[in-house]
Amino acid sequence: MPADSAFLETKIGHRFSDAEVLRRALIHSSHAHEARGAPDGPLRDNEQLEFLGDSILGFLVSEALVRRFPDYREGELSRLKAHLASAAHLHGVARRLEIGKYLELGRSEEMSGGRLKKTLLVDALEAVIAAMYLDGGMEPVRQFVATHIVDASHPADGADGMDIQPAITNFKSALQELAQSRKLPQPRYSIVKERGPEHAKTFTVEARVGKDWVAQAEGRTKKMAAQRAARHVYERMRGSTVEL
Repeated sequence: MPADSAFLETKIGHRFSDAEVLRRALIHSSHAHEARGAPDGPLRDNEQLEFLGDSILGFLVSEALVRRFPDYREGELSRLKAHLASAAHLHGVARRLEIGKYLELGRSEEMSGGRLKKTLLVDALEAVIAAMYLDGGMEPVRQFVATHIVDASHPADGADGMDIQPAITNFKSALQELAQSRKLPQPRYSIVKERGPEHAKTFTVEARVGKDWVAQAEGRTKKMAAQRAARHVYERMRGSTVEL
């Protein structure tokens, strides 16, 4: 049985005037198909709302990135948008909101673990976005997207929960693109030091772009240390620094 959607309203920060539009956003096609002969008439599933929500999400993410990064080029903005609108990122958002608890599923989908399936959760999240728009207009959706999708912090590589700038999760790629845009040599990385026992080593990696841009950083993996070093160089090249 799905959980009370009132709890979901609290999580997403919007109280629906029309409770039915939220319910429809949470009805999977498997449940709608099983309920075709219901006395109250057939149920409508969330597929159309998912289609609308996908478009709304793309627009609002683009709008947020243009406002937040006015100096970024189209390629940089496109890369960030691709990440924020990706199924992997949206799946994480849907899981944090526990959207799976509120889905109305058919028996077979319920038995096969539908409440945990990535595709179902991402589709439902996009449908909820559309439902919010239809119920309250663009502003509550804009706030939701900013808070839960654009501003959500994520690990650089999933290794230690390191918080980073909201929209950028791969500073090595960002640094490479920035170097290319400024016609500088490609970034080079080298391991400067390793310390600690074999099962719990700490690595120091140096990132370098040409002669003028260089930084070192530590991490529990080589990949993590390289990301942190790349972040230092990236922020310096863009004229700002952020504490790690």
